[in-house]
Amino acid sequence: MHLQSAKFITLTLFALLSLAAGGTWAQAPKTALAFKSDAPDRYTVVRGDTLWGIAERFTDSPWRWPELWNLNKDQIKNPHRIYPGNVIVLDRSRGRLALDDTVKLSPRVRAEATSKGAIPSIPPHLIEPFLSRPLVIEPDGLDRAPSIVAAEDGRVLLGNGGVAYARGIGDSKELSWLIYRRGAPLIDPDTQLTLGYEAIYLGMARVLRTGDPAKVVLTSVTREIGIGDRLVPAGGLQIVDYAPHAPATLLKGRVMSIYGGIAKVGEAGKHSIVTLNRGKADGVSVGHVLAIYRDEMQVADATRPKGSPDSMITVPGDRYGLAFVFRVFDRVSYALVMQASQPVRAHDLVQTP
Repeated sequence: MHLQSAKFITLTLFALLSLAAGGTWAQAPKTALAFKSDAPDRYTVVRGDTLWGIAERFTDSPWRWPELWNLNKDQIKNPHRIYPGNVIVLDRSRGRLALDDTVKLSPRVRAEATSKGAIPSIPPHLIEPFLSRPLVIEPDGLDRAPSIVAAEDGRVLLGNGGVAYARGIGDSKELSWLIYRRGAPLIDPDTQLTLGYEAIYLGMARVLRTGDPAKVVLTSVTREIGIGDRLVPAGGLQIVDYAPHAPATLLKGRVMSIYGGIAKVGEAGKHSIVTLNRGKADGVSVGHVLAIYRDEMQVADATRPKGSPDSMITVPGDRYGLAFVFRVFDRVSYALVMQASQPVRAHDLVQTP
């Protein structure tokens, strides 16, 4: 039987996103790249550094990493690797950063100088739970996915070690499957359209015997699994390191929801994760950095009579943060908040810096 896999929105992983959002605000004109007055002339990279953190040592505009290193478009997607022990030199006359080629890495550091040992764009431990699993399901994305149809012992709900039967796997060579349930809808704050559904991860299934139905054993169960829950092939962790950079065109959107760790919360701070109502179809890419704004507000003018036509004024929202996009789906993106001087809230605006 030919497997018809779930129609999950295509994902792209691990990216920097700078969000400067605004409903009616114009994009700020691009200014000359400025270095901090206290930027070091030389900096030795250490374990635990990130591209973002290094950029912040030299400039208040970390999304302008390509300009710092004079990178072209292709190099943004595949930037040169930087390793612990490398020495970064600030060339103030040319306004660029460069690696000091005269500094030789120790044998131990050279042995670790592989793509795995290179410093990441952002702290990986903050986003790992969001990298290995689908997060967004299209409205009909699980309709044709394999499903749990019965338990070996007749139970309705199953936990770790439970044995179940699944239809739709057929003779697939995939032996490991992720188990999902469709969660809450992701509603666009602007259009009120459903952009997709959150994918609730339930656990894993290992195929004991193929066929229709196939026999599977459940492992790594995070919540009870029931009849009708769906299975998706367990793909490997895909990480793409992109240099932090701003979108080439003006992008505007909104924060839809906020996560602290992997739990949904009401407000976000630095290193929280947010979902955005813009995705690949809107031009969002892995590596984009967007600025975050508070939405404009209507407030009463105390100098005007209450109820008069001009008694209310519009106060523009303030830019207060930056976010880093690390996963991109068709119409939804996930971003890590990198800077925030105020709490990030649902419906706040994001925009190209």
